[in-house]
Amino acid sequence: MHVDEFSFGSIQIDGAPYENDVVIDRGKVSKRKKKASKPFREQFGHTPLSNEENIPWKCRTLVVGTGARGSLPVMPEVEREARRRGVELVTVPTEKAIELLNTRAKRTNAVLHITC
Repeated sequence: MHVDEFSFGSIQIDGAPYENDVVIDRGKVSKRKKKASKPFREQFGHTPLSNEENIPWKCRTLVVGTGARGSLPVMPEVEREARRRGVELVTVPTEKAIELLNTRAKRTNAVLHITC
């Protein structure tokens, strides 16, 4: 799996374009289903990443790309769950997350926010 391109609102992975947030789970790419996190939007000013979502925990490292400007909030519960599971949680702007994925994708899953 290789992220080929990224720009605000668009990402290309293995030649396939996506115009929505994505989840990478053991090499498979799918759309991020953030509906479960929407109830927390007012609290954070943005729909955060919460444990209510289907987070791809079967990995050693979970990379969360927080957007072009790093605006995606990650709820403290996600951080606690990562520690509980023994998963290294790396939360960085999406451009940096892509660099990490392209250099050390083995046993690494990701949630990538592609806007703000």
